[in-house]
Amino acid sequence: MSERLAVCMFDNETVRGGAEEHLLGLLQGLDRARFRPLLAAPAALLDLLGCDLPQDVTLLPIELRSHRQLGRMARLASFLRREQVGVLHSHGFRPSLVASPVARFARIPVTVETPHIREYWRKGWKASFAIDRAASRFVDAYIAVSEANGRYLRDEKKLPAEKIRVIRNGCSLAHFAAAVVVPEGFKQTAGFRAHDPVLLTAARLEPQKGHAVLLRAMAALKPEFPALRLVLLGEGSLREELASLARELGLADSVLMPGHSPDTRVWMSAADVCVLPSFAEGLPLFAIESLAAARPMVATAVDGTPEIVLDKRTGLLVPPGDAAALAEAIAEVLRHPQAAAERAMEGACYVRAEFTIERQLRETEDLYDLLWTRKTGRVMPTRAEAARIPSEAHACAAGVD
Repeated sequence: MSERLAVCMFDNETVRGGAEEHLLGLLQGLDRARFRPLLAAPAALLDLLGCDLPQDVTLLPIELRSHRQLGRMARLASFLRREQVGVLHSHGFRPSLVASPVARFARIPVTVETPHIREYWRKGWKASFAIDRAASRFVDAYIAVSEANGRYLRDEKKLPAEKIRVIRNGCSLAHFAAAVVVPEGFKQTAGFRAHDPVLLTAARLEPQKGHAVLLRAMAALKPEFPALRLVLLGEGSLREELASLARELGLADSVLMPGHSPDTRVWMSAADVCVLPSFAEGLPLFAIESLAAARPMVATAVDGTPEIVLDKRTGLLVPPGDAAALAEAIAEVLRHPQAAAERAMEGACYVRAEFTIERQLRETEDLYDLLWTRKTGRVMPTRAEAARIPSEAHACAAGVD
């Protein structure tokens, strides 16, 4: 086999969050000698990904949220067949629920789902996960982004264990490990004074991420640290509600909500503490990136986060939803900056060894290879073999038009 395997990512989000950074990393890094990347997603998300999307990614603007959207289902099926897609990789349970059956109908050989997160908000019959198990017949493999995520899929959702593969998230760590100089006057431009201590979190403004708990912790910290400032990077449905809560807590002048930032490194370099107050996570990229940048980290002990933030070794962990405990952990970092810096340096060494995008890409490509061969009986070329195949893919990978 000399032709490249077409892999189509599918997502339904209209905001840019961790799952979108995850799929973007795959689209950017897949071996172009062996794989041809495609993306089907809402136009709003394609706009947000913008120039970060490689030019050789084939795009389908589509928002498909229900099996009742028959016209859109037919459009997706036609796209998959026309592009001769070999692997449909959906990101999230709901996108997979609608797209994986379409792929099966279109006779796409391989379907993969990355659930990304524990769905702690499910109530009633939805919490039985019966629909998940019924839909699993359309999915060939589930990628769990952390060991905790894998246990959730196996032990709580009770999905077929043989279909679950743990591939922990990774990042382009060199991007964050490189020293970044904070531009002169950066804090003042943001409305802060040069020596104000700064807390930073980067996450979608959604209930799962626990921003309201962080705001209450911030209010508790202000008597001891009156100059403390908080930056909430990201967009989401809670923007106005969080702004209102900040005003109610007397924090309006201390909280900045600049929206999504295409490059968080400068914000991290200006931050004294990176904070992740989530109620649920898969394996948070923000925690990996923060430690790669050697920033002190405080986070909630949920799901895959303790696989990155090792309590009292690479950062500090607190229970989710506990504003008092969160405030005390942040105060510990601010009171003892040397100890916090030592933990951050240990965290930098740890994530650079364990959470590289190169490792994640290699393991994901190996899974695609395995599933393709299992379903079709055809063997993908090895990396060494593919490197010897002359192809326009090499020009694409090198950025040549």
